[in-house]
Amino acid sequence: MGQFFKRLSMAVVAVACATSAFAADLPEPVIEHVPQIPAVGGWYLRGDIGYKVYGDPSGSFRDGVIGDLRYVRESMDDAVNIGVGVGYRFNEYFRSDLTVDYETPSSAKGYAFCGLCTGNLSTEGADIDVWTVMFNGYVDLGTWYNITPYVGAGIGASYVRASNAYSINPGSTGTVNYSGTNGEWNLAWALMAGAAYDINPNWTIDAGYQYRNLGMAKTVRHTGVGTGGTRAKWDDLVAHEVRLGLRYNFGGAPVYYAPQAISSNF
Repeated sequence: MGQFFKRLSMAVVAVACATSAFAADLPEPVIEHVPQIPAVGGWYLRGDIGYKVYGDPSGSFRDGVIGDLRYVRESMDDAVNIGVGVGYRFNEYFRSDLTVDYETPSSAKGYAFCGLCTGNLSTEGADIDVWTVMFNGYVDLGTWYNITPYVGAGIGASYVRASNAYSINPGSTGTVNYSGTNGEWNLAWALMAGAAYDINPNWTIDAGYQYRNLGMAKTVRHTGVGTGGTRAKWDDLVAHEVRLGLRYNFGGAPVYYAPQAISSNF
């Protein structure tokens, strides 16, 4: 019996030594880390402020007696606009939003032929302000150092109001004021480009440029000018905008892959 236990002990020691030698030859275990990727998809809110530079509009007034009388040397003052919106990011490349903008009144001015006026020209003007509702789509072009350039386009409707319209006829009927405000709904569209900077997963600064076409403005009718039923019209209301905005991204926390099992390479 003693001989048996002696042989069994020797066998156990031999197995233990062999196992230790085999374990020493194994490579170090490789632990799979859980990677972190930026969040994609989800709703966001935005607020914007901008400076709008108008192109020269086409001014005229239409009268039942003389028809259309075109203005010359038209111009339109710059304006400030503010806006809010809600949007959705579909993936890391595509997003869209619905925005509502208001711009402060801008003074439009032009000159019209007036045979009885000193200098043969009258001065025509009005204040124009605009509300715009627009659906926009964007393509994000990739992100480098938290900066994402983009391009986009929008389409919607603009409500253009003309107020404080006047006609100054030097040497003739003097100054004539159009009493009241008139609003017109127009098709509106925009092209845009810019870049966004991610402050953190929830907050993004957006700086961009927009080209906007807002349609036209019409004043109220005025029957006291002497030609009957005059209505001034300002066509081709287009503007270049520089905008600065802030977006809040819901669910902006990082997204994690599912943990992977620990593995070893033999």
